[in-house]
Amino acid sequence: MSEPASVVRVIGTVALWVLRVLLAAYFLYSAYMLFGPGLVGKFDKIGLGQWLRYLTAVLEAAGAIGLLIPRLGGLAALGLAGVMAGAVATEVFLLGDLGGAQLPAMLLAAAAVIAILRRQDITGALSLARTTSAGNAAPRRPQAS
Repeated sequence: MSEPASVVRVIGTVALWVLRVLLAAYFLYSAYMLFGPGLVGKFDKIGLGQWLRYLTAVLEAAGAIGLLIPRLGGLAALGLAGVMAGAVATEVFLLGDLGGAQLPAMLLAAAAVIAILRRQDITGALSLARTTSAGNAAPRRPQAS
């Protein structure tokens, strides 16, 4: 590998880790805020109950922790992108607040970038899940030649 290419690779790796850490910090903060009383009114307006607030907090905290675990980073980012897609849809369609959808949309984009750049984590986990589930299946009978 040439030296300029390795420098670019190192810079890219550092930049991706900085993004992961910043996003994890934000989602941990957001989960903390969701567990507090400050967003009760917003979830009352959504109309699905406070269980959704707690579920969102747990998903965001788990995703934040997952972002910091190298093999889980891609899956965590994909999960957080899904949570933020739900947040954007909720802001726009249930609450009618386009301005309120801006932050979740930016977080969705950041999580999607991480998921795309760490897609080998996702495909590796999926192939491991397939291998594991195939190992639990009934053994195949050898076919006659």
